[in-house]
Amino acid sequence: MKVTDYVARFLYSRGVRTVFELPGGMTTHLLNSLYEFQKIRVLSVHHEQAASFAADAAGRLTGVPGVAMATSGPGAINLLTGVGSCFFDSSPAVFITGQVNRHELRGERAIRQLGFQESDIVSMSKPVTKASWQIRTPEEVPELLERAFDLATAGRPGPVLLDIPMDIQNSVIDVPDPVSAPSVPSSVSAIDSSVWQQLRIALKGSKRPLVLAGAGVRAGNALQAFHRFVEELELPVVNSLLAVDVMAYGHPLRVGMIGSYANRWANHALANSDLLLVLGSRLDIRQTGNDTAFFKGDRVIVHVDCEFGEINNRIPGCIAVLSELRPFLETAAKELGSIEHSDWSRWHAEIAALREKYDDRLELSTATGINPNVFMHQLSVVSQQAAAYLVDVGQHQMWAAQSIEIGADQRWLTSGGMGSMGFALPAAIGAAASVAPRPVVVVAGDGGFQCNLQELQTIVRNRLPVKIVVINNHCHGMVRQFQQSYFNEQYQSTLWGYDTPDFARVAQAFGIPGFSVVNERQVDEGLRALWEDPSAPALLEVTIDTFTNVYPKIAFGRPLTEMEPDAKPIAMEST
Repeated sequence: MKVTDYVARFLYSRGVRTVFELPGGMTTHLLNSLYEFQKIRVLSVHHEQAASFAADAAGRLTGVPGVAMATSGPGAINLLTGVGSCFFDSSPAVFITGQVNRHELRGERAIRQLGFQESDIVSMSKPVTKASWQIRTPEEVPELLERAFDLATAGRPGPVLLDIPMDIQNSVIDVPDPVSAPSVPSSVSAIDSSVWQQLRIALKGSKRPLVLAGAGVRAGNALQAFHRFVEELELPVVNSLLAVDVMAYGHPLRVGMIGSYANRWANHALANSDLLLVLGSRLDIRQTGNDTAFFKGDRVIVHVDCEFGEINNRIPGCIAVLSELRPFLETAAKELGSIEHSDWSRWHAEIAALREKYDDRLELSTATGINPNVFMHQLSVVSQQAAAYLVDVGQHQMWAAQSIEIGADQRWLTSGGMGSMGFALPAAIGAAASVAPRPVVVVAGDGGFQCNLQELQTIVRNRLPVKIVVINNHCHGMVRQFQQSYFNEQYQSTLWGYDTPDFARVAQAFGIPGFSVVNERQVDEGLRALWEDPSAPALLEVTIDTFTNVYPKIAFGRPLTEMEPDAKPIAMEST
């Protein structure tokens, strides 16, 4: 069997139904084999970065590693931003790059390059992959494919890269057709009985317990076990930016998002808690603020994670539980579910009062024009049939995270650790291919949208039901707000030297219905137009005032309850 024929059959045996790519000379054997195999959709995009973001979304949504391919040299290197996004946000993915023939590799020669477009993508990608290998012989292909897919989903998920020289792709190997691999059960590290005793004592004595849910809840395939656990104990839940979708917006135990741009009431609830159970969240600076001593306080923090290095990293003094989340939660339900504890009804009422006091719709009540927090609620009402929200990076990302009313059957995907502008539109391609025929919603800013707007053509060509909302403040708003705070309102490159097109007309040029709203009176009509045909793409440009800031925001250097605009930062943030 030709090597690339085997690759196509292997991908299918592992549940891959779409491969995202931009063609190049060193992937032609792979493309031809996929074409002849006919069982896997080859979805060609217009930039390799888009292919990698699409694979990121597909992996997160399905649990099957997303697959993207690129040719050697610029193609492979263009994948790297999306590879890093998968690595930091725990997205299972396998990236396959074509490489020059083995006899064209420079090897140990004291030269920069031998073959045309030769580049050492393996070395470049190693810091942002779980593993990166160049295949050396045709016989290695079956084993390394299996290792790549197993590793991408094992433990904390992430990307693996395989670099395949062209002459190996064209080789013949004597192997049987690949077969589907049995699922590997997640494993729980041995948890000492004393830890369970500590947890029982902490829960039993707690008057204000809180759960912090991170992206690891979904990445660890632990969502059902998580819901059973928190519902049985009636534990209120705050979430990180990447975990907006762990609980439906209206769930009685859902509190809101904590962190730098939190729901203000959620930060106050966290500060008032006496017990914090951290599940699959790495407690980075965007969640804790700079004042880590305040975050720790006198409360008991139990940190559960599958990577030991994440525990007691920035926040020392936590009770460390090294385990994958699903087996931990399944065991915790048995060990802790029946304990008698304090009456937490007063605590639930306190959180409800905080939420009413700090309603997110009121944070920008004095803003001119369309209030973006109010708009996100309006968008949610008309988007209930959407399978997912794909949210880009910038101010709009925070308004959406604060105010989107996520449904029980809806997903939320954004770029967290990498924080890459341009993520949402190509990610929507991967999402739409994974959840078809349900539509998906993109929420992007004008700056990030321009990073990958060429993928509008991909959406048109593949007739993908992507509903695109561009929040246009005619600037790079997040950095402009930063300049307003720390650089004497000198808006170089964010406002000065930057501009935007008419996005509605841009969409129309691609053959996508495009609409614009510039004031509150037009919003309802614009949203109706966006959803007039749920099965077709459409774009709505929403113009907001250039100087609308994201509030609340932790005043950098202060505790997480001291937030702008009420408090002023005492140091310049670096993140």
